[in-house]
Amino acid sequence: MPSFRTGVVTAILAERAGLQKVLVDGEKAYVLTQLIGTVAAGDRVVINTTAVDLGLGTGGWHFVHWNLERDSWSEPGPGTEMKLRYTSLQVDVGAAAATGGLDGRPVVACALHSQVAGVAVAFARCAPGRGLVYVMTDSAALALAVSDVVADLRRTGSLTATVTCGQAFGGDFEAVSVPSALQAAATLGGADAVVVGPGPGVVGTGSEYGFGGVEVASVVDVAAKLGGRPILAVRYSDADGRERHRGVSHHTTTALALAGSDPLVAVPRGGVFDGLEGVEVDVPADLDFGAVTTMGRGPSDDPGFFVWAAAAGVLAAQLLA
Repeated sequence: MPSFRTGVVTAILAERAGLQKVLVDGEKAYVLTQLIGTVAAGDRVVINTTAVDLGLGTGGWHFVHWNLERDSWSEPGPGTEMKLRYTSLQVDVGAAAATGGLDGRPVVACALHSQVAGVAVAFARCAPGRGLVYVMTDSAALALAVSDVVADLRRTGSLTATVTCGQAFGGDFEAVSVPSALQAAATLGGADAVVVGPGPGVVGTGSEYGFGGVEVASVVDVAAKLGGRPILAVRYSDADGRERHRGVSHHTTTALALAGSDPLVAVPRGGVFDGLEGVEVDVPADLDFGAVTTMGRGPSDDPGFFVWAAAAGVLAAQLLA
């Protein structure tokens, strides 16, 4: 069951479109301003403390549920299509109307949000001037605004646009499904290539199919059906303490086994993909992945994770050459 309590906003730490980072009684909290508007220091608010109370991997942040200083708040959206449907925070976001195929565009499918950084940084280096659009699915975080990774990639130009699909919201374009999101990326976002993946906070149970990244199978199949060139970004680690994720993760091999199509699999030169066929690419050695982390580990702690993700971005760039 969820946990709520009231508190007072003691400081505003940072702000960007759709998000405030604040302190409530000295504890860190997010404000999703597209849903409840902004808050100010001194405001009394209701916060959802559930994830922090459970010790989940949310980075130790609460979420502000409502600002008690106001009796009402309204900000009409651009259309009648709803996300977070049938919840107290449902929001009218509209939806992009896009049609057409992908015409051979590379589509990189990621199982983890942190892989998006590796793909985008490598693609920007290897295909300068070409546009990479991020499609965020709804298998993890639903609010795009909470992603520091995407904010940094947009600031540096490594991502040129974003599309949020399903119940996820806050992108430059909103889409109802993954197929319509891919169409929006291509026809409205100006994508030369697309990277698809969840937001922060992916869920996994340790079972064969009980993980959010299983959606990679359907993403590559849809991309192929729409005329794209699907690429699977391999989840790889030399540092993960869990045997099932060391080397090539079972998340990657399981998703591949479920896919009905045959996506390209990017492998950094010298890498071993468990005896399966992959496309070997040269990954630049000096890529700057910034402050992004995966399971709390940065590029210096788990370089293999980022290099294997970057390989998919290199391959996407090569397909455009």
